[in-house]
Amino acid sequence: MSAGENLPTRQAVQAVLDALGIAGDWRLHALPGSYSNFTHLVELIGAEPRKIVLRRYNPANDEAGHSKHVCEYHALGMLQRQGIPAPKPLLLDDSGELLGLPGIVTEFVPGAQIEPPTQAPLWGKRAGTTARMLARIHQLPFTEADKSYLMDGNIEVAWFIKGGLIPETMRADPDGEMVWQLVNAHWRRWQPIESRFAHTDYWSGNMLWQGDAISAVVDWEEAGYGHPAADVAYCRMEYFLEGLPEAADQFLRAYESAAGWTLTNLPLFELAASARPMTDPAGWFTRPHMEERFRRFIARAKQALLAG
Repeated sequence: MSAGENLPTRQAVQAVLDALGIAGDWRLHALPGSYSNFTHLVELIGAEPRKIVLRRYNPANDEAGHSKHVCEYHALGMLQRQGIPAPKPLLLDDSGELLGLPGIVTEFVPGAQIEPPTQAPLWGKRAGTTARMLARIHQLPFTEADKSYLMDGNIEVAWFIKGGLIPETMRADPDGEMVWQLVNAHWRRWQPIESRFAHTDYWSGNMLWQGDAISAVVDWEEAGYGHPAADVAYCRMEYFLEGLPEAADQFLRAYESAAGWTLTNLPLFELAASARPMTDPAGWFTRPHMEERFRRFIARAKQALLAG
């Protein structure tokens, strides 16, 4: 069900505005959201116009042991305190008493997504900016108390090996069994490395731009901590799918330069990232040559892992 089909009630919107101490007339608009939430813009009309965003989380996409709305609200607060461009959190409705579903309210951040394929060259051109922002995110401090709100990325990015049996979606994929076996064989055999704050879904769809600058990194419902190679691998996979392998390598160089370290075990995390498109190939490979590029991405990661 889309955000447009799941509008919050007028009573819910008004209850939020009352809780925030906001008075005046308003209009409601659906916004593009992730599969796991319904996202709407409330446009306040008056002498001092303002926009806020309601994010209500779809219970059909709940994950056991992880409250996405609480995670996102807490992560946004951490980001605000460290000056990372992200929406400002205004309200947490943990029970759904106000919104009708558990959710959060944030300030609206202006900006536009880069939308491949027509804007793929622009996405490649901004690889350095995208990489430097990720390096900033990975340097954000977090505490043991923060971990209770966040996901353990080293578990989540290898979700497909947790049960000990290969998922049927991977078994059906031409490279699925190979990826499953290699990740199983090599997972957590990396040399000790400091866990880093992580986005876990870092790609073009979760960045807003104003000109050449990132105005916000959005969609923090799976914020976590773990090996920094996971975010890098996932973003690099998108560059390969869009036919921009040179930009993927530029992204890596810019990231390592800004972060001040050389990534280890990147090929292993690239293979782990490749499991996600296998869950919905029709949804991922929507244009000619995308699957061919995906196979090359896997082959390159496999070669680098086994050579390492």
